[in-house]
Amino acid sequence: MRARVLAALAAPESRKWWTLLALTFSLFMVMLDNTVVNVALPSIQRDLAIGISELEWVVNAYALTFAVFMLTGGKLADFLGRRRVFMAGLAVFTGASLVCGLAGSAALLIAFRAVQGMGSALMMPATLSIISATFPPRQRGAALGTWAGVSAMALALGPLVGGLLTEHIHWSWIFFINVPIGVLALAGSLVVVPESRDTSSEQRLDIPGLLSSGLGLLALTFALIEANRYGWTSTPILALFALSALSLALFLALERHQRLPMLDLGLFRNGTFAGANAVAFMVSLAMFGVFFFLSLYMQNILRYSAVEAGATFLPMTLLIILVAPVAGRLCDRHGSRWLMAGGMALVGVSLLVFAQLDQRSGFWSILPGLILGGVGMALTMSPTTAAALSAVPVDKAGVGAGALNTARQVGGALGIAVMGAVFASYVHVGPGDPEFPVQFVSGLHRAMLVAAAIAF
Repeated sequence: MRARVLAALAAPESRKWWTLLALTFSLFMVMLDNTVVNVALPSIQRDLAIGISELEWVVNAYALTFAVFMLTGGKLADFLGRRRVFMAGLAVFTGASLVCGLAGSAALLIAFRAVQGMGSALMMPATLSIISATFPPRQRGAALGTWAGVSAMALALGPLVGGLLTEHIHWSWIFFINVPIGVLALAGSLVVVPESRDTSSEQRLDIPGLLSSGLGLLALTFALIEANRYGWTSTPILALFALSALSLALFLALERHQRLPMLDLGLFRNGTFAGANAVAFMVSLAMFGVFFFLSLYMQNILRYSAVEAGATFLPMTLLIILVAPVAGRLCDRHGSRWLMAGGMALVGVSLLVFAQLDQRSGFWSILPGLILGGVGMALTMSPTTAAALSAVPVDKAGVGAGALNTARQVGGALGIAVMGAVFASYVHVGPGDPEFPVQFVSGLHRAMLVAAAIAF
């Protein structure tokens, strides 16, 4: 009997689900790092004596390098081997997490948050391309629905996990906890994740494309985050915007004319792929800043503890867990378009609800926005991923996954930067000043309204 059970578990049909389990286990840790830091920000600010722009960099250093190196990660996965690149990224991420936990200064923390992002950029596209290469089309939507559900669940659980660790141990443990998880994930992946690569054509790294896209995104994000400190019309900020525009234009020109580009712009001639990337960019642009600013709002204005602030996000978490796999199966049967449109509409409405919060609001005022946002994110993420990957050949799955996740991460980084710029234009005093609550709420309202306009 035991032999039959072991044989069944080792059968090819079962092995692919073990592969999915190993990938989602690692994915959970990586995506958790997008939001686990948010409720720890007040504690980090006190311990390291840093301001709001440096807090934004603690979050955005990760999101930005994640975005910048994502396409390179996808390309490397396709021609060096998807499991090999996935495990290399996992090792980098785990090591950087250890240094982040030990960091005693803002500079060191921000620097190794950036290294964490590089590790994640190697891992993320590899997980999607491994799934595409492992599962047949009839099961791919369900597998990607699970992937998207775990990803969204980690984003939503991040605040609770961060709150528990920050309040009961220390904020450094939001990074230390990644170390044993990363070691276990490396061991499991070595056993159950199959190796695959693109053998269809010559491959090489696109260094000019990487440098030009990275410089353009870094300049744009830096300008948005620091504009209120230096002034929107100051020479440094205008120069950064110009540098960003020139670098990104150069990137597009390079990719259009290179024989083996990092990003095959021809993929975007497919309307399904282009639309899925646009939706991924917009929903991240609208929603990533929500976790950042709601966490600060609940702790600085409503005086919630770190655990209370994290627990407040639980309704969103539960809905994402329940709805995302269902959305994946519905996508297999009925297509993705109406699910993505409905999800974006719900996200927009949730942001309008958040824009009504004030100094006297409580959990019951926040709850409707969390419910709408949770369902909206779940309905959007699974179909977006399935639509994008169904539109590219399996041997280009790494590049397709890299493009999709670049859109997500760029949207997230820019969302925090844009909402932060709007917010900072209304907040001119620190948390101890009597005017701070009024200014904070005004800034929060405007930021949420901008995000809602993006979602709609």
